[in-house]
Amino acid sequence: MSATDTAVAATTGPQLVGSHSHGGMTGSPPERFTSRNADDFAVPTGREEEWRFTPIRVVREFFNPITASTAIEATVVADPAVRHGAEPMSDPRVGRALQPADRVSALAFNHSAQAFVVVVPASTEVDEPVVIDARTPAGTTYAHLVVEVGAFARATVVVNYSGAGSIAENVELIVGDGAKLSFISVHNNDASAVHLAAHSALLGRDSTLSHSVISLGGRVVRVAPTVRYTAPGGSAELRGLAFAGSGQHHEARLYIDHSTPDCVSNVLYKNALQGASARTVWIGDVRIRPAATGTETFELNRNLVLTDGARADSVPNLEIETGEITGAGHASATGRFDDLQLFYLQARGIPEAEARRLVVRGFFADIVDRLGVDELQESLMSSIEDRLGLGGTSGTQQ
Repeated sequence: MSATDTAVAATTGPQLVGSHSHGGMTGSPPERFTSRNADDFAVPTGREEEWRFTPIRVVREFFNPITASTAIEATVVADPAVRHGAEPMSDPRVGRALQPADRVSALAFNHSAQAFVVVVPASTEVDEPVVIDARTPAGTTYAHLVVEVGAFARATVVVNYSGAGSIAENVELIVGDGAKLSFISVHNNDASAVHLAAHSALLGRDSTLSHSVISLGGRVVRVAPTVRYTAPGGSAELRGLAFAGSGQHHEARLYIDHSTPDCVSNVLYKNALQGASARTVWIGDVRIRPAATGTETFELNRNLVLTDGARADSVPNLEIETGEITGAGHASATGRFDDLQLFYLQARGIPEAEARRLVVRGFFADIVDRLGVDELQESLMSSIEDRLGLGGTSGTQQ
């Protein structure tokens, strides 16, 4: 495969905004608009910055209130110390972390019938992961999930999404002082499914969040994680893995708001694309406010294009409003499959299909290996290899 054989369509638009980059201007970026009133947001047209990459015609039904025609069928495997179950939206935990930044999130907040709440009590260490299997039959619905990890507690929560249903969802992650939460969201929906999700994390003093989004199935999967810190010492690791096949759109829109001193954020997202009209979008926004001295942050996005007709968009944005930081940076790259790697492996007697499998496996390995759940790691690698063997059609639109 020569350089002219593969069409790699990509946009990369790193932007650095801060008082040092505006000359005589103040340099303060506008405040991110949030509201729980859906009418405060105009109905998207696709020209707005936050919607310009999303296939509007596919998700348009969620721009106005829906009447739920299906429901998530959830099964939970959890340690007896972990409390979980459906709660009314008036539960005091609901809304603690959420600040809707778009119309869909606000509508989902106001029209969800109930919230599913998972509570890990303070000082409780849960060795086995809490696993939520969330299957949604065909239809549309709203969902709201709250995970609260009390002070000095430790837990891993895995949510496996499947089924043909389409969902607009809010997820709230509340991590108490000194607590550690590993949250893993796996999207392996059917080919026709749409999933629009806003994840909102609130980190306490010296708390640690590992947040992972795995997107394999679904027609459109759009996940927008937001991280905020309430006190110094918080640390957030955000990781993502997406494999888009023909007709699939996987989108990640991150916003990390550093407003307190001495906090850390690290972002690593990797996408592979295979098949005509496969599409991935990664937007990484990090804001370091004037009070956030001692901040350390870095974000990295890598995209591997395996076939003609695929497109990856990558836009890292870094807004720095203080010079007293430990470090800040971003990087982004999009490229086609490396023919030299393939030739090297084939020259040593490895068949082409196996060589491609090894290269893609290596591309994703540093994300999968950090999940910390052996069974999940093995199943993800198996799913990725199956997709390679099927020409990228598994779980995709034909």
